[in-house]
Amino acid sequence: MHESPYDKLPLIAMVSVLSQRRRIDRMMPAATRPLSRRVTTVPRAECQRISIEYQTFGSAEGIPTLLIMGLGASLAVWEEGFYGGLVDRGHYVILFDNRDSGRTTKIESGSDLDSEGGVDRWRQGGAIDAPYRLSDMAGDAVELLDALEIEKAHVVGVSMGGMIAQSLAIEYGPRISSLCSIMSSTGCRDLPDPTPEALSVLVTPTEPTREAFIAQHLASNRVTGGNPEIFAFDEERLRGRAERIWEHGLDPDGTTRQMLATLASGDRSEELKKLDLPSLVVHGDTDTIFSIEHGQATLDAIPGATPLFIEGFGHDLHPDTDSRISDAIHALARETR
Repeated sequence: MHESPYDKLPLIAMVSVLSQRRRIDRMMPAATRPLSRRVTTVPRAECQRISIEYQTFGSAEGIPTLLIMGLGASLAVWEEGFYGGLVDRGHYVILFDNRDSGRTTKIESGSDLDSEGGVDRWRQGGAIDAPYRLSDMAGDAVELLDALEIEKAHVVGVSMGGMIAQSLAIEYGPRISSLCSIMSSTGCRDLPDPTPEALSVLVTPTEPTREAFIAQHLASNRVTGGNPEIFAFDEERLRGRAERIWEHGLDPDGTTRQMLATLASGDRSEELKKLDLPSLVVHGDTDTIFSIEHGQATLDAIPGATPLFIEGFGHDLHPDTDSRISDAIHALARETR
């Protein structure tokens, strides 16, 4: 039987291609698009290890809720309909750029990234040479909470952000009120790969010009955005988001380092089984990157986790699910009161 060159390599095969991407440094001034819910914008938190770009929304007296974005994605990916729904429910929402994304510190490795060698070693069960781990990214999030003088927060993570949120719950349990893992995975390598079409999206180099990048963003969403008969493709909304992402800044080399961190961090299943906190697992049955099996594995691993499996939902947040997900996150938060 013929094996795919990406056999058993969920979201990992892109690494060797990502390392060849042209780095795009567009550290432009903050976008002028109005953010009506912004109450405080402190551009950077000077933490012990890195400098973190972040924004906050809602009353500081509200329910502290940290939102964590996925692979290569900056805080500009979050849409007001999602985080605003949490603000409306009384949450104090914190968005931030992970290390190696957006305007947060870039972690220069000091040498060429050996992504292909890392993939080969991972396939063979060997150690991965990565500049850092998901554990370090979780530590960054805790340092941001420290800088904001927040003792304990609810954490919501999307895709790789879900993995970071899981790592936070595992390693910093006393600081985490609840865990929401959206379209994410446990890191188990036995789970299904992305579809060939989704894998093609992942390994395609980032376009180096604004208009080409916007077109690429739109085309990618047609593959990963879920069932369009249930969740309509909204070109105007997606174009606006792509413009926001471009203006905020892209770094494909940073995305490679984040991917290597994911590779090196391994399977969290056994540690997730030890968690004891309110948890929510959100997943879609048409996710072409992390199929529904990834969501089920996450649900099975976390004791007492509540499922929110959505028909037609893909690997992208959609405005038509904002209220439903916000309601579920808020219900979870009420459990800790």
